[in-house]
Amino acid sequence: MKDKFRLIVNSNFFQYFIIIVILAAGLIVGLETYPEIMASHGDLLHLLDHIVLYIFVIEILLKIGANGSKPWRYFYDGWNVFDFIIVAVCFLPIGGAYIAVLRLARILRVFRLVTALPKLQLLVGALLKSIPSMSYVGILLILLFYIYAVLGTFLFGTNDPLHFGNLQTSFLTLFKVITLEGWIEIMNIQIFGSDVYGYEGFKHIITQPAARPFAAPAYFISFILLGTMIMLNLFIGVIISGMDETRKEAEAAEMKSKRSDLNSITLKEEICLVEKELAEVSEHLKLLKNRIT
Repeated sequence: MKDKFRLIVNSNFFQYFIIIVILAAGLIVGLETYPEIMASHGDLLHLLDHIVLYIFVIEILLKIGANGSKPWRYFYDGWNVFDFIIVAVCFLPIGGAYIAVLRLARILRVFRLVTALPKLQLLVGALLKSIPSMSYVGILLILLFYIYAVLGTFLFGTNDPLHFGNLQTSFLTLFKVITLEGWIEIMNIQIFGSDVYGYEGFKHIITQPAARPFAAPAYFISFILLGTMIMLNLFIGVIISGMDETRKEAEAAEMKSKRSDLNSITLKEEICLVEKELAEVSEHLKLLKNRIT
């Protein structure tokens, strides 16, 4: 029975079917956001949602059955635990103030697509593995933001109080600048002075307009080069390194699984495999002998 369950779970048809069901679950949740569709087809959508949920239950039971007399091995895989929790939450008797939890669980079922596609698992695993290293890059980025925010407040605070009036405002402005959205307009205010450019209708809040045609370009260009180019490359490098480590771990786990499967083969099955291989070798030898003669 264990071999039959394993054959079903590992078959391409079953995996493609589960992917289609996950996509259908996401489509159903999306359709439920339209009140007019719910008013006319709400009962059908609820029925389809229950069908999808029970298909996920059957999938879990098949995967547990594939482990034979050791069903707890199903929970050794973190992705299986994730699937189990999402499905289990959908069966909890929650409602009222906690209905948002149920809706969140139903939305997260779409995220099960990651568990169904090994390549996506590799990518998400790499991102999770990269978090510790990315935290150090993040600390470096925060230091860069802090230094430039303090410098920007000192340099442009009196000229441009809307963008550099205080430290927290400077932080928000730098975040906007690092997205490369509207940074040229902000820089031009510092180059030409707020009394000349960019403060139409807000001149009453200007305390001391001052044009900085040399300091402003140096400030913004250096920040963009450091913040966007260098930091982005650091993040990409960390993620690529994490993907490489995750790929090696996945290959090692696959080799370990194959060894475990070989160890679980009985002596009779192993003899049959050896006999089959010997028969194939014998056929090849006969073909070679016929060609020689």
